[in-house]
Amino acid sequence: MKLIKNSIVLALTSIITLPTFAANIDLYGRANVSLQSSDEGEGRFSEMNSNASRIGFKGIHELNDSVDVVYQAEFQVDIDGDAEDVFTGRNQFIGLRGGFGEVLLGKNDSILKQSQGKMDLFSDYNGDIKVLWKGENRLSNTVTYKSPKFSYFQLAATYIVADSVEADDAISIAAFYGDKNLKKSQIYAALAYDAEVKDYDIVRATVQGKVADVTLGLILHNQKAVDTAAEMDGVMVSAKYTTGETTFKGQYQIADHKGGEKNSGISAGVDYKLAKSTKVYAFYTSFDLKTEDKDTDHLAVGIQYEF
Repeated sequence: MKLIKNSIVLALTSIITLPTFAANIDLYGRANVSLQSSDEGEGRFSEMNSNASRIGFKGIHELNDSVDVVYQAEFQVDIDGDAEDVFTGRNQFIGLRGGFGEVLLGKNDSILKQSQGKMDLFSDYNGDIKVLWKGENRLSNTVTYKSPKFSYFQLAATYIVADSVEADDAISIAAFYGDKNLKKSQIYAALAYDAEVKDYDIVRATVQGKVADVTLGLILHNQKAVDTAAEMDGVMVSAKYTTGETTFKGQYQIADHKGGEKNSGISAGVDYKLAKSTKVYAFYTSFDLKTEDKDTDHLAVGIQYEF
C-alpha cells in the first residue's frame, strides 16, 4: 500500500502546475468491503459489497495572507470487481477560502445532504437513509458557498446550474449550529431546504447530541414531488454507544407517503477498532417496503481501512 501511495503522489505531482512545495497535497482513501447474506424480496443470496470505497487527493494552496485555493478530486473504487467502471467520480471541485467564507465550483454533495452531519450511522451501507428518502444528492455543475462561523452558527447554499435549455436551475440551502463531529460542541443542529433539486422540494431538520459515551440523533423530513405534488413525511432516530474500542449502533427510519403506504427500515450493528485506521464490523438491516410490496434484509460482516 505504501508503494502504491508513493507512486500515485509522484504521478500527481508531475502534472500539477503549481509549485510542488507551495501546495499542500493530501492523498487519502478508504477500502470498505463486506460479505453479506441478502434478500431483496426474491430469495436469499450471498454477495460481496464495496461500500463506497474511495481514493482521492485534496489540498490547500496559499495565494496570500487572506486567500487560499482549495481543491479536491475523489473517486469511488469498485474493490469487489463487479461494476462496469472500476472508478467513478465523487466530490470534485476547486474554489477559494478566506475571511469571506468558502466558494467551491464543481461536483459536490448538496447542502441538504451535508446537513445530516454524522446522523446516518449506516451511510454507504444497505441501511443508508437514501433507501427511503429523496435528497441524498451529489450534483454536477454546482456553486457552493459556506459563510464563516459565528459562535457555532453557519449559513450555506448550493446553486445547481441547469446546463440545459429544457431544465431549470435549483438551489439547496441550510443553517447549521455546532460541530457535526461533536468534538467542539455537545449539540449539532441543521435546518435545510431543497428547491426543485432533482424534481423535489424538501425540508429537513436534524439534531444530534452527545452525553458521555452515548450519541442520540433525530431527523424530521418532508419531501414533495414538483410535478405530481406527491408528498411524504419522514422521521429517523439513531443512537450509538461506545465502550473501549467497541461501538454499538442502531437506527430506525420511516417514510409515510400521504394518501399511500408507510415504508420503514431498521438497522443495528457493532464496530470494533483494531487500530486508528482499521475496524471490523457487523450489521443487520431490514426494510418493510409497502409501496413495493416486499421486504428486504441484509446481514453483513466486513472490514474498513483508511489512510
